[in-house]
Amino acid sequence: MNVLSPSLAASSGMADVIGEDGKIVVPADVEEAIRTLIRWSGDQPEREGLLDTPKRVARAWREYCSGYAQDPGLHLSRTFEEVGGYDEVVLLRDIPFQSHCEHHMAPITGTASIAYLPRDRVVGISKLARVLHGFAQRLQVQERLTAEVAQCIWDNLKPHGVAVVIEAQHGCMTGRGVRTHGVGMVTSRMLGCFLDDASSRKEVLALMGRG
Repeated sequence: MNVLSPSLAASSGMADVIGEDGKIVVPADVEEAIRTLIRWSGDQPEREGLLDTPKRVARAWREYCSGYAQDPGLHLSRTFEEVGGYDEVVLLRDIPFQSHCEHHMAPITGTASIAYLPRDRVVGISKLARVLHGFAQRLQVQERLTAEVAQCIWDNLKPHGVAVVIEAQHGCMTGRGVRTHGVGMVTSRMLGCFLDDASSRKEVLALMGRG
């Protein structure tokens, strides 16, 4: 168990301190920062309904950003070489995810479709979703998230090709600013055969429902 003082843990970015109740001990400076934000927003952190809000917010954000504590590529370390001669596209479609944008820290919610063309080995399909969530649970921009997921699969599985398409709505656009609801942003990253060969790209996009 980490025995650093809560304040030191906050400023150094080191491991969390766990209390006797099994919950993360929220560093004092983090709590005070959230109280300051509440005051700046126009409310009083001392009122009954907000007394425990700083702790709740801090613990929620630790969960939202849990991807910083992991290497998503490790999810792809266990592979299977016996695939019964299968040499076609492997696709996991419409995986729901949530992230937060690095500009306004507003929610990003959407779905991702991830495909690869294996080269002798495959990975358990749940691992593709874990890679996505590992990168999504960080402060992100959608373009980088798309590229990071694709590059991670490319580097670790070394397949013939990788295709990632993400469609998401951004709270910084729907809840503030232009307040345009129902608008989805689409990004894609193609690597290998899906980048170089038009027919392969057309096939995988059709499988994703985007043909």
